[in-house]
Amino acid sequence: MPFFTSLIGEHTLVVSVVLFAVTYIGMLAFAKARAYIALGAAALFVLLGILPWRELPGAVNWNVLMMIAGTMGTVTLFIESRMPAKMADWLIDKSPNMKWAVIWLSVFAGVISAFVDNVATVLMVAPVAVDIAKKLKMSPVPAIIAISIASNLQGVATLVGDTTSILLAGEANMNFLDFLFFKPPGAERWGIGMFWIVQVSFLAATGLLFFVFRKDKQPIHLEEHTVVKDYFPTVLLLSTIVGLILVSFLPEALHLPKEINGIVCVVIFLIGAMFYALRRNTGIVKTAFKEMDYFTLLLLAGLFIVIRGIGEAGVIEKIGEGFRAVSAGNVFLLYTLLVWFSVFASAFVDNIPYVATMLPVVTVLADKLGAPAYVLYFGLLSGATLGGNLTPIGASANIASLGILRKEGHTVKAGAFMKMSVPYTLAAVAVGYILVWICWSTVG
Repeated sequence: MPFFTSLIGEHTLVVSVVLFAVTYIGMLAFAKARAYIALGAAALFVLLGILPWRELPGAVNWNVLMMIAGTMGTVTLFIESRMPAKMADWLIDKSPNMKWAVIWLSVFAGVISAFVDNVATVLMVAPVAVDIAKKLKMSPVPAIIAISIASNLQGVATLVGDTTSILLAGEANMNFLDFLFFKPPGAERWGIGMFWIVQVSFLAATGLLFFVFRKDKQPIHLEEHTVVKDYFPTVLLLSTIVGLILVSFLPEALHLPKEINGIVCVVIFLIGAMFYALRRNTGIVKTAFKEMDYFTLLLLAGLFIVIRGIGEAGVIEKIGEGFRAVSAGNVFLLYTLLVWFSVFASAFVDNIPYVATMLPVVTVLADKLGAPAYVLYFGLLSGATLGGNLTPIGASANIASLGILRKEGHTVKAGAFMKMSVPYTLAAVAVGYILVWICWSTVG
């Protein structure tokens, strides 16, 4: 037993709350050190005896980490092939003027973001908008903001589109197809998945963009088009999606490992890496491993341990009791509180640690109230992910887009960003809020 355990004694709950609060404050104050803060907190939970060291391997969700790592690698190969840029060129050729180009680019960013990380999507699509703006001698700011918020919105449409979706899948034991149509264990009927709810929300939010860009009718024409010589990364990305779909059909009698989705993502990426290594194209392999977001992987590993630690101490159950007390046991009030609190919180707090923390809270709430768990799961996911669009610092994709504009000499103030992002986000969240309740309040 660790030495410090005797010093904590009956104060385990209080110490856990304080340590958890300090961890969150530290991650907010020192964004560049978030992963190390989370890992340090995880170590303290073990050293203090709050979480037994024997439970460490089980505390980390390896399926989630492998899915993220494998997808990151494959996406890097996809970006390096320049296929996304070629697809953007094709969309622009079909656009009669600047208004339609921006709309199509935002839609394109959304489609790509359903399968590719949001930041990667912005890095792929934003340069095209900058190039168009330069040719037309106009500001690229509105177009870049539109691309950024569209990519954030569509990230939760599929299992692989956003880290928060992968976290939900891990907590709720969902597969790729469950984001399309879903029948929870024990339920009598199927319900539509997050994909379709997100599409309706996307349509509502995109309608606002037509109003914002209604005066931008300058004709456009691209003189240079992207040339793609390597289609293998596109095959790899499609294989990842198809692989995740296929394993969802395999019967439970096969007793597949619970990390099967992560294994699929990692194996397909490694196949791609080996393919290029054998062709002596080690440059792209090095780039794929170099561009992998190890920081986020370490952050999540630390958070998984911290969350298991506060779970062991009873903190998660206490948080659930707080939500239950405020909602007075009313499921609709609880759902409403969860969605809109998540929207507000995610406007200032990174949605990955927030969702990772709140998922087990939702599980406890659903169990205590006997409420449909998935209406709360999907409410949390939509509120937390879309809420990041409210402010320039609410989502990594927003920060990346402002970084691109800064390099181009455009400094965007929070007010200018929120003039577009707030109505866009509120329209999307409101539609999602209504649809999730209608579709899931009586299922699961």
